Parts: sequence; structure tokens; C-alpha cells
Amino acid sequence: MTMPFMPLFMETLGNFSTWQLNLYSGLAFSMTYLSQAIVSPYWGSLADRKGRKLMCMRASGVMAFTIFLTGLAQGVWVIIFLRFLQGAFSGYINNATAFIAGETPRAKTGSAMANMMTASVSGNLLGPIFGGAIAGSFGYRVPFFITGFMMLVAFFLTWVNTKEHFKPVAKREMKPMKEIFSQISNTKLIISMFITTLIINASLMSISPIISLLVKRLMHGQGNISLVSGIVAAAPGFGTLLVANKLGHKMDEIGPEKVLITGLVVEVLLFIPMSLVTSPWLLAVLRFFIGIADAALLPAVQTILSVDVPPAAFGRIFSYNQSFQASGGVIGPLLGSFVSSLFGYQAVFLFTALMLGFNFILVIWSQHRQVLVKK
Repeated sequence: MTMPFMPLFMETLGNFSTWQLNLYSGLAFSMTYLSQAIVSPYWGSLADRKGRKLMCMRASGVMAFTIFLTGLAQGVWVIIFLRFLQGAFSGYINNATAFIAGETPRAKTGSAMANMMTASVSGNLLGPIFGGAIAGSFGYRVPFFITGFMMLVAFFLTWVNTKEHFKPVAKREMKPMKEIFSQISNTKLIISMFITTLIINASLMSISPIISLLVKRLMHGQGNISLVSGIVAAAPGFGTLLVANKLGHKMDEIGPEKVLITGLVVEVLLFIPMSLVTSPWLLAVLRFFIGIADAALLPAVQTILSVDVPPAAFGRIFSYNQSFQASGGVIGPLLGSFVSSLFGYQAVFLFTALMLGFNFILVIWSQHRQVLVKK
């Protein structure tokens, strides 16, 4: 709800050059992912001892506080610090995912993960729209106050309306991760899912720094570039919303592995022609189909993790997965900016296709290992 206009808000807090504003905006964006990647394993361990509901309440409560304070910030470094703090205590969706995975029958896990994906994408679509509208009418600070209040509502809804069948475990009674991994038939599959999560998020974020610049070039600097950029940026979300629930049911029918492999192949085949587009509308159409493929990826990974991991380790495994996802959020934009500065905007799409192609090979290899282990 607040990210689309974060650079514009920061611009009002001082007299910055374009280079400085880009740097501060990038820091504010990446700090959240960086701190999230560092502390997620600790929160995961605590979740396995104290329960996922408590972790959801911890995340929503602290985020309500930090987001509200961001609306009061008088300097860019205050915002960057609060964003770092927000990332360190975030993880509501990750813990809610582990919560749902632990409470859902195994046969329904795919559908549950897809529904979670739908809810997350819906928020990512509606948040910027409402946040931008509110900021345009009432100023940049008001959306932070509203978002903070909404996180407080999430805190109380989680506290009052959810029930977790969880028995707290003393720290000394927790199984060490070495023992947990020894109980998993194919640990390489789990590790490959972590890497898959990193690559998927890196591929999604790799083009985020250049979308508006590429659209501007494709439109030759004419027309409503901001509006078209917004449509191009939002297109994958609409595709994901359209099919996420259906793919969840398909996962329950044929297995998440097949859905994941198909999604990776489709994404590779879509990113390659993106490097050749000459129209922003064709780019939007291709990104819409990317969104359909996206609906198959992370839910499939989460389903594989929830099926192949002992319930006692859900919190730690999902938190490790969140660390890899956050790392992708840091690495993706940096790689995208680096590649585009050296080889041009179109090269980013080819580089992303190459990453996803490597990911496809990794998943196939880990699946082959799983078959050998079962034999």
C-alpha cells in the first residue's frame, strides 16, 4: 500500500539529487528483505517452540508500530531504519502459511497454498491502487497511518479468530535440524526448493527496477507513461488471481512437482520473447501469462515442503524458505540493474530466462534423486 510512492515521499524530506534519491529508495526497499533474510531462521525456531499463531501476532503487532512511525518520519535515514526494523519483525504471511499447512489435511494442502497465494496477490494488487489514491488525495503520510491500523486489525483478528492445535515445546526438547533432515527421505529436494524459491523471487524482482524505464522507451517518451507502467507492472497479478485456485486443485490431483516443472518451462518460454517486444501492450500481455505461471510456482514449492517435512519442523523449514525468498528480493533488483546497465533492458529478460532454465534443471535433478531414494 505504501511502496509505489515511497521514493516520492522520501523526495519531500530533503533536497536530493536523482542519484541520491535512487540510492535511498533502493536502500529502503532492500533493507526490509536483508533483515528478513538474516532473522527468519530465529523466528522459525521460535515458531516450532511457541506456535505459529504467536508469530503471526508478533509480526502484525510490530509491523503496525513500525509502519505507523514511518508516516511520522522526518528524514530518509529514519525511514531506512524503520524499514530494516520492519523486515526483522515481519513474516506474517510466511508464518500464516506454516500455520495453515499444519492445520490442513495433507490431501488439501495444494488448494490451501493456492488460496494463500490468491490472498497475498490480491493484497499486492489492491494495496498500491488504494495507497496511491489515498496519497494523491490526502498526502503521502496518511497511507502509512492507515496501513499501520490495518496491521493492528490483523493482529486482533489473528488473536481472536484463529485456533492452533499446537503443544508448546521446551527448547531442550526440540529436535536439532540435523536430526530433522535425517528424517527427510530426500534432503536435496528440500534444499533445491529453497534455491527454487530464491530464483523465483529473484526472477520476479529482476525487472522491477527497469519496467517504467523500458515502457518509456517503448512509448518513445510519449503518452501517459506512469499509467501504462502501472498496467504492465500489475499484469502478472491479474493472471495469478485468475488461475491460482484452479491450479491449487490441480496440484492436489497430479502432485505439486508436475505443476512446478510445467510452470518453470512456461516462464522460460515467455521471458525469451519478452526480450524482443516493441510494444508496451505486448509486454503487458506476456506478463499477464507470466502471472499465470507464477501461480504454479511458490504454492507448489510450499506444498512440496509441507508434504515432505515433519510437522515439528514446519516453522524452521518455512522460515529458511522465507530467508531464501528474501535473498531473492535483494539479489533480483541488483542483478537486473547490473545486467541492464551493461547490456540493455532486453538482456534482463534473457538473463532471467537463463536463471529459470537452471532452476528447471535443478528441480528435474532433485526429482530424479527422489525417485532413486524411493527405489
